[in-house]
Amino acid sequence: MNENTQLMNANFSRREFTSLSSAGFCGLLTSSLIESGHAAEEKHDPAEKRLMLLGLNALARAHEMNYFTDGHRGASLVSAHLMCVDNKLDDKTTARITELFDLNWAPSPLCKPFPEEEPDPALIDKIGLALADGKGVLREVGHNAIFAMLAIKGFRMLPSAATPKRIEGVCKLIRAIKPWRDIDPSPEVDPPPFSDTAAASEFVLREASATVDRFIGHGQGFTGHMLTFGQALVELAAMGDVEWAESCRTAFRKYVTITRNGPQPEDKTFKDHQPSPLRPNSAEYWQKRDPRTLGIGHVFKYPYSYYELLRHVDNPALKHEWDAKAYHLF
Repeated sequence: MNENTQLMNANFSRREFTSLSSAGFCGLLTSSLIESGHAAEEKHDPAEKRLMLLGLNALARAHEMNYFTDGHRGASLVSAHLMCVDNKLDDKTTARITELFDLNWAPSPLCKPFPEEEPDPALIDKIGLALADGKGVLREVGHNAIFAMLAIKGFRMLPSAATPKRIEGVCKLIRAIKPWRDIDPSPEVDPPPFSDTAAASEFVLREASATVDRFIGHGQGFTGHMLTFGQALVELAAMGDVEWAESCRTAFRKYVTITRNGPQPEDKTFKDHQPSPLRPNSAEYWQKRDPRTLGIGHVFKYPYSYYELLRHVDNPALKHEWDAKAYHLF
């Protein structure tokens, strides 16, 4: 199956595509597809790595569009594929997740195919070098590390997509991430080496659990990004890229310092989620989600990192603690 075949919905015409490619594309696209019955009918096998390819295309193209928002969308596609595969989600759950992407971003210009090029997996290292160039600066809640890890992992799993144009695009995305609240880290914040997968994962989960409690009433973005930022560094180290992971240690310490300080007067308030037993590893969770409520993709990125970190920890009490409060995040 070539890339053009993977990315096209046979029931979605070029005329409809053009009519929706103006401002507010994604929301209008979702509404049009739902109302006209053009939801994707074909359910794709995760083994094909279709969502992975869509996500890598988006990550490589995001710098040409809205780098932050569209970078999130690309990262969410890669995260969703990994979440489905790593957690062995059933066909019903995987099909619904695929459908949500097909109703939103899969047919958009962000995910369209790249020109044919000879892949060169050796170029993947350029992404890690672009990340290391951050030199300890905290950049927009650690998204340089989050995007870089997902791209590196994605290209290694799908080396045929590791073409020069895509690699160059991802590097430009990583370098576009701007400094944010770049305060001095507290000397008390001292995570274990990221190469110590179990200890580092437990550190991140404990910090994230405390962040849930601190930020009740202020949304759980700080919690979600504790999980995604921390897991990105743990995963980089687990893949053998310890130097790239440790190059972000100072930035991660800065972020932990910020979350330990709790909400600030300028931070917005949000209504908390109501308690629910549903979790993102079930089909019912995704079936109940309106296709218009995907935001910029945190609904996929947060649970991917959450389940990855939990898998590395042998601490029943911590897992029970998280299960009791996870509804705040999901």
